[in-house]
Amino acid sequence: MNKVILMGRLTRDPEVRYTTTNNTLVASFSLAVNRRFARQGEERQADFINIVAWDKTGEFCSKYFKKGQQVGVVGRIQTRNYDDKDGKKVYVTEVIAEEAYFADTKREAEVNPFATPNTAVDAPFNPATAPSEFTPVTDDDLPF
Repeated sequence: MNKVILMGRLTRDPEVRYTTTNNTLVASFSLAVNRRFARQGEERQADFINIVAWDKTGEFCSKYFKKGQQVGVVGRIQTRNYDDKDGKKVYVTEVIAEEAYFADTKREAEVNPFATPNTAVDAPFNPATAPSEFTPVTDDDLPF
């Protein structure tokens, strides 16, 4: 099975091209995806992953995604190779987007589209700081 689910921030606006054979839209962009864990005393690291979106998905990405936005992408990994103009073989690994989603809250995107990742998502749940509509649940409350 080849399935990838990513959430990260766009490092640049999507770049749009059209194929020469049948004029199909292709949008390309890169996501900075934070690694989940960092060693004590080290800064959190990110991986920069190239994304390619075709047709309607590409159209959506090119129209609504902007640099700095946090987005979600579901797709598959694809590898390919070609010979460059000097005759050297170039290997490419990229994610072909099959689905794309907004991951910023509307307010967060309006206030600062280039905000740092939402630390509330990365932090463990803390009932003391949870919004009032959430009720803490103990193991005794679970039906299983």
